Amino acid sequence: MALNPRGAGTPKSEADSRAQREADTHRKARILVVDDEVHVRSMMGSTLEHEGYEVTLVSNGREALEALALNTFDLVLTDIVMQDINGIVLLERIHAQQPGVPVVMVTAVHDISVAIDSMRRGAYDYLLKPFERDHLMSTVERALHYRRVLEESHSYQQSLEQMVRARTEMLHHAMEDLEHSYDVTLEALGDALDLKDSETEGHSKRVTAYTIALARAMGLPPDEIKVIARGAFLHDIGKMAIPDEILRKPGKLTAEEQKLMREHCTRGYFMLRKIPFLAGAAEIVFCHQEHYDGSGYPSNLRGQEIPIGARIFAVADTLDAITSDRPYRKARSFDAAREEILRCSGAQFDPAVVEVFLKIPNELWQELRAEISGQNKRFSAFEAGHAAHIPKR
Repeated sequence: MALNPRGAGTPKSEADSRAQREADTHRKARILVVDDEVHVRSMMGSTLEHEGYEVTLVSNGREALEALALNTFDLVLTDIVMQDINGIVLLERIHAQQPGVPVVMVTAVHDISVAIDSMRRGAYDYLLKPFERDHLMSTVERALHYRRVLEESHSYQQSLEQMVRARTEMLHHAMEDLEHSYDVTLEALGDALDLKDSETEGHSKRVTAYTIALARAMGLPPDEIKVIARGAFLHDIGKMAIPDEILRKPGKLTAEEQKLMREHCTRGYFMLRKIPFLAGAAEIVFCHQEHYDGSGYPSNLRGQEIPIGARIFAVADTLDAITSDRPYRKARSFDAAREEILRCSGAQFDPAVVEVFLKIPNELWQELRAEISGQNKRFSAFEAGHAAHIPKR
C-alpha cells in the first residue's frame, strides 16, 4: 500500500475548541487520490502537493477504505473503473462512513454515462481523462469550497441549537421561579384565611399535602397535580367574603346563615376564575363540597361529573377534619378516619379514590402531617405533598 506519509491525520472531535476550528479553516486540505493508473495518480499528487495540499495516494478501492479508516480527508478524488472495489462502491462507502466528504469521480470519456450516474448517487463532480492541471485545480477548489460551506452550515446549526437549548433552559427556570412565587403568594393567602377563620388553622396546608400525595398515588400527571394542589389549598378562599359574625359564630348556624355559608364555593370560584393560572383550580374550589351520590352542593353533581381533583380533595379534607381538633370535639385517630371514609364510599366519596386511599398506611399520613406542622417548617404544603414517600397505584 503506497501511502504518502503526509496523508496521516487525527480525526477531529465535536469538542474541538473555537481556536482549533479557526486554525483548521486556514490549513491546507487533506485530499485522498484513488487511481490504478500510476502516471495519472502521480500527476494529480504532484499538482496538488505543489499547491500546498496534504495528499495521500492509493492505487485501488481497498487501499482507499484502509486510508479512510485511519485518517480524515476533506476531499476524495477517485477513478471509477478499478479491479477490486470500483469507484461507485467506494462512493457509497464514503457517504455511509463520512457523509460530509465530497467525492469527485475521475473517468475516461467512454465512461461518461457512469460518471453522470455517480452524480445522481451523490458525487460532487467528475473529471474526464485526460484533463488539464488548471481543470483539476478549479474542480478541487470548488469541491473544497462546497465542503467549507457545509461545515460552516453545520457549525451554525449546532450553535443555533445550543443557543435554543440554553434559552429554553433559561425560560424553564424562569417559569419555575414564577410558579414558585405564585405558590408562595397562595400560601400567604392561606395564612390570611387562617387568621380570619381560626377554627381551621393549618387545615389548608395539611389538606393540600394530603391531596397531592393521594393524587400522586393515583398516578395523575404532574401538571394536573399542580392544578389540583392549588384548588385544594384555596378551597375555602370564598370564606373571605363571608361575614365574620357568621364565620366565627360559636353556636349552630340558622338555616339562613347556613345557606349564606354554602355560598363560599361559588364566591371562591368567581374570585379565582379571572386569574389565568388559577382557572383550573377555580373548578375544584367550586366543586369541593359535591358528593359522589349527588347529595352535595352547590350543583348536586354526581359521579364523574365532579372533577377528579375535587373527588380526591373530598377524601383528603375528611381525613384532616376527623384527625384535627375542633372547638366542639377532640381529634380522632387515623383509624377512625379510615373507617369513616370507607363507610361513606360510594355516597360522599368516589370508590376508586377510597380504594387507593385505603392502601396507604396511617404512618405515612402521620409523617406527612408532621412535616407541615408548626414544629417543622422545612417544606411548604406543596413541597411536602410531593416529597411524601407514597407509592403510585
